[in-house]
Amino acid sequence: MKKQGTLNSEITSVISRLGHTDTIVIGDCGLPIPDSVKRIDLALKRGTPSFMETLEIVLEEMQVEAAVLAEEIKQNNPEVEQQIVQLMPDAGMTYVSHEQFKRLTSNAKAVIRTGEDTPYANIILQSGVIF
Repeated sequence: MKKQGTLNSEITSVISRLGHTDTIVIGDCGLPIPDSVKRIDLALKRGTPSFMETLEIVLEEMQVEAAVLAEEIKQNNPEVEQQIVQLMPDAGMTYVSHEQFKRLTSNAKAVIRTGEDTPYANIILQSGVIF
């Protein structure tokens, strides 16, 4: 049995296979997931697990060099946006329209669906390198 870090075998597997610039998505329970992208569904009920809780766990194992957020998060969910920025001060943040964000998810290696039920609590994480 794995001793620490992410216990979810699907998340661990996806992260271990990422190369430089590959992406994964962490999304709220309403984010549409393209049929062509691996879905890792963690949602148990509304709010569980939360977006931030899931992001914090993923960041313990994944080297991230950049992230993409929907521009709409600034007006519609500023608390979560602020938490993301504080958690990832060294990651380059890009903001795009929510429509463009949804199109970008089709390039991801996986989408992790949380139980988050606040608006625009979604992020695309771009893998960096550890050297």
